[in-house]
Amino acid sequence: MGALDSPAGPRQVLGDDPQVLAEVLKEDVNLAIWQRTLYPEISAFADRLGSRPLDLKQSLDVQGERVVLRELLPEHARLDGFSLFRADLEWLLEAFACLTGARRIGLRLRSLDRAMCPRFHVDHVPLRLVTTYIGPASQWLEEWAMARTRLADPTAEPNDAVQIRQMAAGDVGLFKGEKWAGNLGGGIVHRSSQPASGERRLLLTLDWLR
Repeated sequence: MGALDSPAGPRQVLGDDPQVLAEVLKEDVNLAIWQRTLYPEISAFADRLGSRPLDLKQSLDVQGERVVLRELLPEHARLDGFSLFRADLEWLLEAFACLTGARRIGLRLRSLDRAMCPRFHVDHVPLRLVTTYIGPASQWLEEWAMARTRLADPTAEPNDAVQIRQMAAGDVGLFKGEKWAGNLGGGIVHRSSQPASGERRLLLTLDWLR
């Protein structure tokens, strides 16, 4: 597990063990990334699923220690890799619920051919789980890379690859937003990646609704 420290603000923690995700609960951490490699069957299914437009939304209740995932992509249920893909979603949902204590979670699964949020910004949510199954994954900045006071200014955005950090496909990130208690002004600065021409990305986000 590795931590990226900034003398002037929050830090980010990365590691190849899923327990790294719990680091986001620490006051001085605004991003925790589990660096993982997907099973080939999941990647193959995600590639097929992401090959066409998709925007799936579900608002899910947490019952005890389980999150009840309703019928999911019934037209794809017989495809190879579907069971593993669904199991991965269920694991991420239950891990997110366990860490946050959420009673309701918003799930959104999208296939995109362009950057949804191409400018660096912060999210006005408590906590968001982000993972990209295929295609270029989300980019983020360490605290020193851009002045927060200039987030709305395109000319202030860094262009040097050394300054811009990027998740890999399959990585799971917990992005702390501005509405996390005590984190106003400390939300992780990030943006969507721009797919190349003819390329798509399959993006999953989970939000803590209540």
